[in-house]
Amino acid sequence: MVGTLKQPGVRRTSFGKSRLLLLLLSLGLFSGHAFARDLQFDVFLGYDGTVREASWFPVVCEIKNDGAPFNAVVEVTLEQLGKGQVQQMPVELPTGTLKRLVIPAFTSGRYPSPWNVRLVDDRGKVRAEHTAVRPRRQIGWEIPLIGSLSRTASGAPVLRPIARDQADAQPASARFQAPIFPDNPLVLEGLDSLYLSSEVAAALRVSQVNALLAWLNAGGHLIVSVEQISDVTASPWLRDLLPCEPKEFTLLKSHAELQEWLRSGGWRKGLPLQPGVPPYGQPPGSVRSQPLRPGVSADQPFPDLPHDPAFELAELPVATCTVRNGRLVLASGGQPLIVTGNRGQGRVTALLFSPEREPLKSWKNLPTFWARLAEVPGILYASTDYAQGYGQSSDGVFGAMIDSRQVHKLPIGWLLALLLVYLVVIGPLDQWWLKRIGKPMLTWITFPCYVVLFSLLIYFIGYKLRAGETEYNELHVVDVLRNEERAELRGRTYASIYSPSNERYPLESRQKFATLRGEFLGTGGGQATDRTTVVQSGDSFKAEVFVPVWTSQLYVSDWWQAAPLPLELKVTQSGDRWEVTVQNRTDQPIPAAQLVIESSIYPVGAIAARQTQTLTFGRDSGSLLTDFVTQQGQGFQQVVMGRQRAFGQSASGQISDLTNACMAASFLTKVSGGPYYSHMGFVVTPGLDLSRVVEHGNAVLLAWMPDHSPVKPLNQFKASRGFRHTLWRVPVSLTERN
Repeated sequence: MVGTLKQPGVRRTSFGKSRLLLLLLSLGLFSGHAFARDLQFDVFLGYDGTVREASWFPVVCEIKNDGAPFNAVVEVTLEQLGKGQVQQMPVELPTGTLKRLVIPAFTSGRYPSPWNVRLVDDRGKVRAEHTAVRPRRQIGWEIPLIGSLSRTASGAPVLRPIARDQADAQPASARFQAPIFPDNPLVLEGLDSLYLSSEVAAALRVSQVNALLAWLNAGGHLIVSVEQISDVTASPWLRDLLPCEPKEFTLLKSHAELQEWLRSGGWRKGLPLQPGVPPYGQPPGSVRSQPLRPGVSADQPFPDLPHDPAFELAELPVATCTVRNGRLVLASGGQPLIVTGNRGQGRVTALLFSPEREPLKSWKNLPTFWARLAEVPGILYASTDYAQGYGQSSDGVFGAMIDSRQVHKLPIGWLLALLLVYLVVIGPLDQWWLKRIGKPMLTWITFPCYVVLFSLLIYFIGYKLRAGETEYNELHVVDVLRNEERAELRGRTYASIYSPSNERYPLESRQKFATLRGEFLGTGGGQATDRTTVVQSGDSFKAEVFVPVWTSQLYVSDWWQAAPLPLELKVTQSGDRWEVTVQNRTDQPIPAAQLVIESSIYPVGAIAARQTQTLTFGRDSGSLLTDFVTQQGQGFQQVVMGRQRAFGQSASGQISDLTNACMAASFLTKVSGGPYYSHMGFVVTPGLDLSRVVEHGNAVLLAWMPDHSPVKPLNQFKASRGFRHTLWRVPVSLTERN
């Protein structure tokens, strides 16, 4: 009876607990659905879903919070096997707010990689996330990418497909919407060119205009179409920027020159790696760049471009103009159609017509027209047989310059000798000795002793070869971009940390725009799996990096900063001579400087502090730039590969002549791999190589300033050793004496 009396009570208790659990579960599901409705978290990768190898790109996050206010952090990580870099940006989310964040991210591969983006509150709870998000397209570093701020979605540039059917080698076009156009110039550097409709210019915010102008000054190509004259006059920044002054519109009845411009020569000839280079393992001459059709070349890929009678018979609205601070690219019957002009390291091109309106909108050859404007290399259309931009990273060259010399490698011969001694000791010697004393069973004791002894010996050798003091070295590569009477400094800081123990080190940038990343290892290597946390503070950062014991780790910071002009350069052409004036406005002397004009390099020599130097060079008095770069950079491939080896000669991974090596690295696409690595080139980050800056009619001063830093150092820790050097790079447009 006792049992029968207790059983119903147990059932009632279990039923009550079940009801309570169901109620709590229902409340949890309800609150989860309510929370999902209150919070919206959208993520947009890259440029309209396109990213580029070895380049920064924007991760745009839109967060709408209609629920309770909270503080959070947006985390961006690359999904990979090892622990990689974590990019964070704090954000406050009051009730009823919509916030848009732009977080810089660096892509280290040629093929689409998955990214994880999470919204984490101040309690560590994940409020929303997007996992394994992949860009729509990912292209090689050497492939052109054009952005678009077009008047209409259908008016965005469409580039003609290349001959080879390969996704990562197809030139890409990406359309922006004005509200989400980035206002950080660093994340725009993945774009080679940008098309801007004058009608959209007025919709850009001041911060977006400043970012666009900074990107242009650092080497971008801005293509502006004139929709209405009032669009230009209503935007003072655009009016001052254009290389011409539009007057009024007129109808052009004949414009055959547009199609002839596409058929004629003058296309960008080739990729940084020249055509016909055999793949790895194949003998020279086994691959030849053959044109697809007779008469086709890289300089003239479309000599047989078909006519478009409907387009040629239609009247074309064109704005008349007066050319200023520019040069005429194309005209018809004395009427300018395309005008271009240099602006810092970059260029601005004015289209005196609208490619978004008829008759160009229906022009059959419009994709070919955009391909030429975007400077797609002609070899991509002339042949399917060309070498691509695979190879070592440009980071490795600078790492070989500044890595700590405290790290010494054990030569392969010594390593093999040590291994041989170990095998002899644990084998024949141990057997002979124990047999001689008549106690072979002692091998159970002697063998572990040998292992411990040799382990201690190896540790002692490693300690002697690598142990040292904390060392921090910086090398700054700084472009001086003139902005009226001041300068915009576009800097690349290569920082190397040597650690005598497993340690974390704080880094911080105080520049207006700044980012930090680990070393990029080149095609196939990706990015070093360093354990780094970078907190974006506005458009700058604070970071904590982990450096393993007895190693040097390389980090790269890209930054922008306004400053007084450190150097001023003026180059005037007078017949066959160049008249050069260089002014050093700093308090520190320049021991070595060289000037690059057209295809030659001229020695400038030393320039004292606060002094002006005037020189005259004959056109034939300099050396060929390709000869200088080849001479200084012929061993770069071997050095970078030797730097990545754990064993071998220490000097094989080091570069001692920092002055000339830095100058040669400014034209890294002209460096070949030499006789042993002729199939390889270098993967170069945007803006580092100045070859195209010179090709577009600029002169560049390269000035070496040792023991000098243009900005405060990144390290927020004390180092026992270290140095800071700077290479100034000053571009200027050439002028002619009247």
